[in-house]
Amino acid sequence: AAPAGAVSFGVKHTEGVSVDVVSRGRAEAEPVPSSGTRWPLEEGTVLRFSMNQASTEVNDNKVTVSFYGEEGKPITQAGVFLTGIGISLDVDADQDGVVERSSPNKASWTWGPEGHGAILLVGCDREIP
Repeated sequence: AAPAGAVSFGVKHTEGVSVDVVSRGRAEAEPVPSSGTRWPLEEGTVLRFSMNQASTEVNDNKVTVSFYGEEGKPITQAGVFLTGIGISLDVDADQDGVVERSSPNKASWTWGPEGHGAILLVGCDREIP
């Protein structure tokens, strides 16, 4: 996806984003600092980015890739805005009538009258086409 004439690239990102550069022939991904480093543009190079926490508002994080030509002159930039969404299944895991976000029984399930855990029923039918 790099523009014609580009030989290197740099990446800037906001604090809430983790970015790695994965190059062909390298076993390890190289973490990207928030700005300042350039990498040669080689076939098989991949940018991998992720967020480790939910966003506080829509599009509050960003990754910008700058492409550079032979003499180090900027050619163009490409960017993406990111919104991290947190998903949590909160249940009455110990069946005491209270839904607890940090219940230790969420990670396991035990059958029987003294058991614990959630029973999750999922409706997979199509009531509304």
